[in-house]
Amino acid sequence: MKTWHRQLHEDLKNLNEAKLLRRCKSLEFQGRTIRHHDRDLLNLGSNDYLGLANDPRLKDASIAAIRQSGTGAGASRLAGGTTVRHNQLESHFAAFKHAEAALLCPTGYQANLAAITALARKGDLICQDKLNHASMIDAARWSGATVRTFPHKQTAKLARLLEKHKNQSGSDEPTSRRLIITDSVFSMDGDCADLPALCELADCHDAILIVDEAHGTGVLGEHGIGLCEYQNVEHRVDVILSTASKALGGLGGIISSTRSVIETIVNHANPFIYTTAIPPSQIAAITAALDIIHDEPWRRRHLCHLASTVRQQLTECGLITPSTSSWCDVPTPIIPVITGTPESAITLSEQLENRGFYAPAIRPPTVGPGMARIRISLRADLEHADVENLITALHDLRV
Repeated sequence: MKTWHRQLHEDLKNLNEAKLLRRCKSLEFQGRTIRHHDRDLLNLGSNDYLGLANDPRLKDASIAAIRQSGTGAGASRLAGGTTVRHNQLESHFAAFKHAEAALLCPTGYQANLAAITALARKGDLICQDKLNHASMIDAARWSGATVRTFPHKQTAKLARLLEKHKNQSGSDEPTSRRLIITDSVFSMDGDCADLPALCELADCHDAILIVDEAHGTGVLGEHGIGLCEYQNVEHRVDVILSTASKALGGLGGIISSTRSVIETIVNHANPFIYTTAIPPSQIAAITAALDIIHDEPWRRRHLCHLASTVRQQLTECGLITPSTSSWCDVPTPIIPVITGTPESAITLSEQLENRGFYAPAIRPPTVGPGMARIRISLRADLEHADVENLITALHDLRV
C-alpha cells in the first residue's frame, strides 16, 4: 500500500475512534415521514421547511417540464444553456425579492461562490461572521481578498475591523472594496443576524452587504421573502443569496440584486460561467413553489407557531440551548439541542430514532468542539401532536 493511502486509512481510523466518522445514511424520503431500517420515522432532519419537496404540484410541474423540454439544459448558461424558462424564473424571482434582477445557479453553494468571487478581488477586505455557512467561508478564501472573521453577531468587533481598514487605506475613497457577508438564519443554532445593524455599518463604510437567506427564504416575513423582509431591510441589502433546496422544495441557488451586480457575476464568476445550467424540471419546481408560497401563507404561519411552541417548551424543560443564540425572538424552524460530546449526540439521535423520530447528530467539524448536538428541523406539515410527542421524548431522554 502506498504511503498516501495508508495515511487515509489512519485518518479514517482516528475519526472513527473519536466518534467523528460520518457516512451517508440511505433513507427513503417520503416528506413528513421517512423510512429507515424498515421503520417509518417522523422526519426532523430535513430542510424541507414548508413540506413542498413531495408536493404533487411540484412533481407534476417537473414531469411536465421534462416531457416538454427534456432532462438536461445541455450546456452552460453562456454557451446555449439559457432557455426561456430560465429567464422567466429569474424575472419572477426578482419580483418576489423586490430586486432589479436575479440569477439562477445550480446550487446555493455555487451561488455563494459566484457572487463573492465576482465582487471581491485581491486587495479587497471581506468581513464575515464566524458561524457563516461553509460556502461563504470558502468563497471568501478563494476570492483572493483579505478575510477577517468577527465573533458571532459581534457588530462592535466588525465596526473596528472596518474602521481599521479605512484608516490603513489612507483615503476616504479607497479603491479597494469592503464586503460584509453573513447568513440571515444560522444553520446550526437557528438564530438570526442583526441585519439593521449590518446595514448601518455597510452604509457608514461604503461596504457591500451580502446576505445568505438560505434558511429564511419562504419561511420568514409577511410574504415569505426572508429575514430581510422580517427586519424591514430588504431594500438596504446589496446582494441576497437564496436557495431552492430548502423551503422551496427543489434545487438551485438564486442571486438577487441590482442589474449591474448580476451582469458582473455573469461576466466574471467562474463558478457560473463554467458549469452546466440547471435543468428545466427544477425551474418548473421552483416556479410552482413560489406560487404556493404566495397562495398558502398558512404554511409559514403554522411553521412559525410550531417553532415558538417548541422553543418555549424546551426552555421550560431546562434542556441545553446554544449560549450564542440567546433564543432570538425570530421563530426559525431550526431547534438545536446541545449535548456537548459526539458520543452523547449519537446516543440521543439513536434514542430518538427508537421513539420514532429522525433527528441527526451534528458533530465537529460542522460545529465547534464541545458543541455537538441534535439539530431538529421543523416542518409545516407537522401537527401539534407530533410536537407534543417530540417534547415528551426529549424530556424523558434529557441530556
